[in-house]
Amino acid sequence: MEFRLATKQDIQHLIKMRWDFALEDYPKMGEGIEYRSFEKECQHFLETALENGRWFVWVAEKEGEIISHIYIELIEKVPRPGRITKPFAYMTNVYTVPAYRGKGVGSELLSIVNSWVEENKFEFIIVWPSDKSINFYGKNGYTHCQEPMERHF
Repeated sequence: MEFRLATKQDIQHLIKMRWDFALEDYPKMGEGIEYRSFEKECQHFLETALENGRWFVWVAEKEGEIISHIYIELIEKVPRPGRITKPFAYMTNVYTVPAYRGKGVGSELLSIVNSWVEENKFEFIIVWPSDKSINFYGKNGYTHCQEPMERHF
């Protein structure tokens, strides 16, 4: 198994995985949506994301197939006097294909991401887990924090 950062060559596979991931949890989300339309939007996002230096997509690959991924966006913070300001990592789109769940692949990939964040001295990682993923994050050292505030438009 290889753990690495995604490249442009991975984009089509990542698009399909995003589609599968979304429809697994929200089957109605795909109703009336053409895959091609989604594919075009997601391809544009991934091409830009992989070039801009703010997004990092970590993947686990086995025999040429991506079986798990974690997306990280670096969020810059406003500088503060007397302190070196480092970005924090926003983690999202954490997914392992069903056939590889419960085998430690996601945990190993998450451990690599955690080490990468620590090595780069980013301040912290934040993730909004689904109800189904709370145990996964808990067993990997994540704890609940106070909920952020939000406003919907």
